[in-house]
Amino acid sequence: MRKKIIAGNWKMNKTIAEAVSFARDLKVRTFDINKTEIIICPPFTALNATREIIKGSRIRIGAQNVHWESSGAFTGEVSAEMLESAGCEYVIIGHSERRQYFGETNQTINQKIKHTLTTGLTSIVCFGETLQQRQEGLTKQVVKIQLEEGLEGFTAANMQRIVLAYEPVWAIGTGVTATPEQAEEVHEFIRELIREMFIPQTSESLHILYGGSANPENIKTLLSQNNIDGGLIGGASLKLESFTEMIKIAEEILN
Repeated sequence: MRKKIIAGNWKMNKTIAEAVSFARDLKVRTFDINKTEIIICPPFTALNATREIIKGSRIRIGAQNVHWESSGAFTGEVSAEMLESAGCEYVIIGHSERRQYFGETNQTINQKIKHTLTTGLTSIVCFGETLQQRQEGLTKQVVKIQLEEGLEGFTAANMQRIVLAYEPVWAIGTGVTATPEQAEEVHEFIRELIREMFIPQTSESLHILYGGSANPENIKTLLSQNNIDGGLIGGASLKLESFTEMIKIAEEILN
């Protein structure tokens, strides 16, 4: 059985003090979690301070974005090497908000993943359709293009350091969640697509997360689906109680 992953994407929230306080409390509340992978993705400013707090726990640190170069004249950007030196083990790439507001494309996302593969970071690669695309019946076509272009040039070995996160754009921050059946249908399609692109073992071992207004009320039914291996949690990850509850639900499913 693939392990479950609960990753919290804090987006542009929490000061260093707030991040440290949250991490300290989360560490205490999840001391007995031993099967579920817990990831928190603070803003860049809080990465190092948060890493210091969660030392000795099962909590892992991730960043929310990365550049495709190691260094250079890219004001405001951060490289994979910098993230790794700050204690990161994961980095989110291609989140829908990055695509929408900052012009990221399948091609730039591909470059970013390639760069992270030169370090020890694991990429959490996001993709998904808009409401209009779903209404027009284009979900699978959109997902297929995003994955084929985003993962172009990678090998089965590379995929061992990649986690996929399906995030229907129409369900992000809206309070609207894909039904477990809707989510599972796309996750199953993704797993079969990865099987065709690489090898069966890659498809079977790959972790595919759901990211679209997941919360304590719906996470159990989502995680109970055969092809949903965890959640990339947005708003609900900012609240200690709800994030902890989702982690414990994931752990119960594995026991």
